[in-house]
Amino acid sequence: MKSSSKVSSFLNKPERAAYLFIAPAILVLLIFMFIPLVSTIAVSTLRMDVFMQSATFIGLDHFIRMMGDGKFWNAFGNTAYFTAFEVPLQIAVSLLAAVYVSRNTRLRKFVRSALFLPFVCSLTAIGIMWSFLLDPQIGLYTEYLTRLGLPRLAFLRDPQLAMPAVILMTVWRNFGYTMVILVAAVQTIPASYYEAAQLDGAGKFRQFANVTIPSIVPALGFSVITATIMALQVFDQIFVTTQGGPLGKTETLVTYIYKSGFQTAPYDLGYASAISVMTLIFIMIVSLTMNRYFQSKESTDAR
Repeated sequence: MKSSSKVSSFLNKPERAAYLFIAPAILVLLIFMFIPLVSTIAVSTLRMDVFMQSATFIGLDHFIRMMGDGKFWNAFGNTAYFTAFEVPLQIAVSLLAAVYVSRNTRLRKFVRSALFLPFVCSLTAIGIMWSFLLDPQIGLYTEYLTRLGLPRLAFLRDPQLAMPAVILMTVWRNFGYTMVILVAAVQTIPASYYEAAQLDGAGKFRQFANVTIPSIVPALGFSVITATIMALQVFDQIFVTTQGGPLGKTETLVTYIYKSGFQTAPYDLGYASAISVMTLIFIMIVSLTMNRYFQSKESTDAR
């Protein structure tokens, strides 16, 4: 009885009961995020292969080696290139689609669902599908090009076309998710704002630029930040379609981490962990900078 009374007295305070509800989520984060993160940082200071047969402490040697590693900088440049083009294109397509399907008519609800559907599918399955569609011998799209009198292009095998093809494939798969977030934001804009803009003589474009965009800055900022984080961690679609080729033109930081630690001898797990730590730091710097910018933008627009 005493123990039950102690539990009930503990739960009587809402702030204490709340800890019990968030405990499962904290436990999951601890097991699957915090412990692996700390372990990765620790392994980055060791000379150790993937079989963990021997481990030698080497301090920051892996990070020093990274600074002179041409393959690392190639992967870094490719990741930056992918992010710089994929994120703006995804946001632009999502925003235009969100404005079009924001009204709750039957047709636009159907279009909204259809555009969101690719995001539900596995990136691996989508990568395999696009590999067939873009294959220079049996691909449907390459066949259309030849019928139009254009050359039969090997999109995923051409060093100049491989990364743009992966970018377009990623935009096609991901923009539906961003669109749904922006649709929810657009639907909260009061109709009186657009009516006032019309009375002032503003056309559709000026309404979009001066009413829609400023009103959805919080959702737009969230979408840009999450899309950037996802882009900086791009792996699945590249691994399935090009595996970092041709000539390393689609090698990204995460594919290089995988190859260094698990695919290419000597399976240097310590070096792969060091690259992971640097990737984490880079993502944190970019995301925090963008978050600060959008917060300042939001506060400026609120004034």
